[in-house]
Amino acid sequence: MNALTILIIRHAEKPDGDATGPGLTHKGKEDPKALVISGWERAGAWTALFGSGFGGTDYPTPQAVYAADPDSGTKESEPSRRPYETVETLAVRVGLSKPDISFGKGQEAALVGALLNLSGVALVAWEHKAIISDILPRLPVSNKQDLPTHWSGKRFDAVLRFDRKAGETEFRFKELFPCLMPGDSNKPLKNDPKDE
Repeated sequence: MNALTILIIRHAEKPDGDATGPGLTHKGKEDPKALVISGWERAGAWTALFGSGFGGTDYPTPQAVYAADPDSGTKESEPSRRPYETVETLAVRVGLSKPDISFGKGQEAALVGALLNLSGVALVAWEHKAIISDILPRLPVSNKQDLPTHWSGKRFDAVLRFDRKAGETEFRFKELFPCLMPGDSNKPLKNDPKDE
């Protein structure tokens, strides 16, 4: 197996009643499937962290950027533009024309299969519930006991990092807390109360 680092983030902030304001496209048109203003700010913060070298060795620049297909949905959830919007500028910043949207909601097994064959650094932006239930269980991780089993609907600030050394089959997991925006936490996701 090739050396590989996988970085997984949740899409940035979404509409949540009057507290966050409406979802807005990048042109300012209201869209309930888009990011809110603070989500666009976070997308910019992710771009600076991963796309500029400011993040140091903990936050390497990805050579591949994946987001859920913005037109995909499942029986349980409608399509969402948020994962794509979260990393669209980052993908361009690192020299890609756009994020890879070959996989959509419900296709997490195929996504993980594609990721496992990569080398270098890959970043994935996805929906938090599917990260926990459909992506993490499919990754071969040596310290599975450290994986979060819940991702609070109020958290948009964590980075899940998986490192596989050349010649090995399992990843070593670590959770990172860059604290990019006011109110961001430096506590593990699994310590958050369940809110959903």
